[in-house]
Amino acid sequence: MRQSRGDRPCVHPTLSGPGQLPTVSGLFPPTEGPELKHRRIPHRRAVIAGAGALALAATATVTLANANATPAPPATPALAKLTSAAATTLASHLKTDTAGAFYDAKAKKLVVNVVNQAQARAARAKGAEARFVKHTFAQLDSARQTLKAKATIPGTSWGIDPQSNKVVVTADRTVKGAKLDRLTEVAKSLGDKVEVQRSKGEFKPFIGGGDAIWGSGARCSLGFNVVKDGKPYFLTAGHCGNEIKSWSDQQGGSAIATTEESTFPGHDFSLAKYTGDTPHPSEVDLYDGSTQKITKAAEATVGEKVQRSGSTTQVHGGTVKALNTSVNYQEGTVTGLIQTDVCAEPGDSGGALFDGDAAIGLTSGGSGDCTKGGETFFQPVPEALKAYGAEIG
Repeated sequence: MRQSRGDRPCVHPTLSGPGQLPTVSGLFPPTEGPELKHRRIPHRRAVIAGAGALALAATATVTLANANATPAPPATPALAKLTSAAATTLASHLKTDTAGAFYDAKAKKLVVNVVNQAQARAARAKGAEARFVKHTFAQLDSARQTLKAKATIPGTSWGIDPQSNKVVVTADRTVKGAKLDRLTEVAKSLGDKVEVQRSKGEFKPFIGGGDAIWGSGARCSLGFNVVKDGKPYFLTAGHCGNEIKSWSDQQGGSAIATTEESTFPGHDFSLAKYTGDTPHPSEVDLYDGSTQKITKAAEATVGEKVQRSGSTTQVHGGTVKALNTSVNYQEGTVTGLIQTDVCAEPGDSGGALFDGDAAIGLTSGGSGDCTKGGETFFQPVPEALKAYGAEIG
């Protein structure tokens, strides 16, 4: 059951008013609210979406041969229709010598950006469509590094968008005056490799996700149940783990887990160890009386259709828009995030981002809400599992 607006979840750091740097709002203490419908954690499992970015490196430049001297290219083989999951698997085999890739959901095919014929042949041989683009991944990544060095401003984010073959920079409504002037100047210096967009909301961590988990005066969401050294744990957001050391499955209830490790900013993940005999199935709560079984963790692909489960707004879906995104929260910068158009609200932090039975990410933060929409960022799950030596289970 969705928590009422009277249940005040933990809130991520918020960005301040016009012309000011964001300020940390802290965690709102929850008020008395309805007890969770399911007492047992298994029936409220949240999935973390997540994870890793499709970092496709390209160092070659486009070579143009004389049209009269170039033989006609061989006919392009018919491409098989791919599911989102199959496209993600294919993308993982094409991580080198390309300039990015994305899933075309309408055509059901993986589109790979290339800058020369050798890359095009390799992509087609694997069953993907090759698309010639202007900028290599190396060039776009260099633009990202320039933004990091010269325009790390709270309330901004940037990530490589393979569909536009640009670095898309987003500035929220708090970025004004001298800050906006500086961002605009840096972006302009990078030419057509960068596109600047505005967000009507404010970037902030969304504490919550999946099944509700409670700490002292705050609420977050459980992401995914995992196993480490044969023992049961769960993953949630790092900005949740930083604030809460002892977790319960209901407001004011007995402890069921304790935070063992937590990282935020830089990354946004934490690991909590179950302390009792609370059931811990590998599944996500769909908030309709059913659950989605989770069997693996997977990297995200731009264009992939995903779902998010959280304790404030329950289940919502959307599309992956960019990978390896950097978000500048008031507390600091978090890198390597998945950017989506899936909505989320305070209390959803830590919750699961998933595609079928695959755990993709953990809800970090963003702007907007589930009435007006907005941007939401997720910590990739594979990266969190690697950091903690854990696995889905």
